[in-house]
Amino acid sequence: MTRRPTILNGRVRQRLGAPERGDVPGWVLVTLMTAGLVIALWAVAGPALTDTFTKAINSVGGP
Repeated sequence: MTRRPTILNGRVRQRLGAPERGDVPGWVLVTLMTAGLVIALWAVAGPALTDTFTKAINSVGGP
């Protein structure tokens, strides 16, 4: 029964201690796709969001 936690502890240490090389091309692709989605959404929803914001600011009464 005590052997199982020891084995799991060894596996966890082995995984965490292994040098992480990373996936640079994957991250570049994710970043570019995210930027593309933001630009596309901004182009479609930008005028509506600007209009909504302007209406909200104008509706706030001040002294």
